[in-house]
Amino acid sequence: MTDPDNTNSNALTGSSDSNPNNNQGQPDNPLRSKTAAKLALWYDMIMLLVIVIDLSLISLDLLLMSKFIGQVAEWLNLSQHVQFYAENIHHPLRVMGGFFTIFLIAELVLRWCLSILGQRYSRWFFFPFAHWYEVLGCFPQFRALRLLRAFFIGRKLYQLGYQVLPQKWIERGKFYYDLIFEELSDRVILTATDNLRQQFADEQANQRFIDETFNKNRPQIQAMLSSILKQELGPQLRQMAQSQATHELSIQVGVAVQEALNHTPELRRYLRMIPIAGGLIESQLHSISQNIGENITQTLFSHLTQSHITDAIMDEVAKAVANIDLQNPELDAFVNSIIEDALSAFENQVKVQQWKHQEYLHL
Repeated sequence: MTDPDNTNSNALTGSSDSNPNNNQGQPDNPLRSKTAAKLALWYDMIMLLVIVIDLSLISLDLLLMSKFIGQVAEWLNLSQHVQFYAENIHHPLRVMGGFFTIFLIAELVLRWCLSILGQRYSRWFFFPFAHWYEVLGCFPQFRALRLLRAFFIGRKLYQLGYQVLPQKWIERGKFYYDLIFEELSDRVILTATDNLRQQFADEQANQRFIDETFNKNRPQIQAMLSSILKQELGPQLRQMAQSQATHELSIQVGVAVQEALNHTPELRRYLRMIPIAGGLIESQLHSISQNIGENITQTLFSHLTQSHITDAIMDEVAKAVANIDLQNPELDAFVNSIIEDALSAFENQVKVQQWKHQEYLHL
């Protein structure tokens, strides 16, 4: 909970530059500022004491005049004491509560006038809105709002370094405050994830989600895939030109070329038509053909694994993947599986009760 005096000051107060009464060039008197700060501190402490006394008397009166206390007093044979309180003390306490209310109204009006004279707010009527809890607390039906005034005064004193409450109480109160809001926020988040899971169970809604998501991010998907392929697959392709697998493949290609020549009877017949040199050319051609096949394979791999060629291939592959048809049952099932796993992991993390790991919970 934040102090309305602080949260509304930025929106309601005027800047110092626009204040016509701002005397620029005149330094503040340190002694005067220190005295004003002490007076404001004492004033806050007195008001805190007054509000605590007022609320204590109201709570005590409501408690003693309740039916529950009457039944307890009757059970403990203390009815005469409760009756004495109702006849002799209850009415004076109500009158005293009325005086407290009149005092708080007068104090509120006085501070309103001082804020107008000091031009604390850019409009004179902004004060009641900034201190709405004090205005409503003047009505008997909303006297519980005076707790906010006491809370903000105590918080202000605590920020100034004054120990209003024991530090252990403050830490324990903060612990239970965090506990309540953590449990409430967890319930809200789990309900929202259940609703989200139900929406994805609808095929039309699921398909619409896939279409909108992919169509909106196709360029980014293409760029991401292209970058990953160039970074991961490109160097491996360039290393293949010098790998043992490429060398074995070139040998197999050379053997295949040699076998192709052996199974070409027309070439053998033409070579034998050449007198004397035909047989020699045929034997040399068989040995050369294997070298030709190996050289062709290695040269082909060297050209195809150059950076500009592999990058162009990766770009085309990434473009083809990014522009796939979304009307695909396998893709729908894959996306549904990812969403379900993500929601389940998110729910499991939300269900972890962090407050159980705090030192203030002693089991």
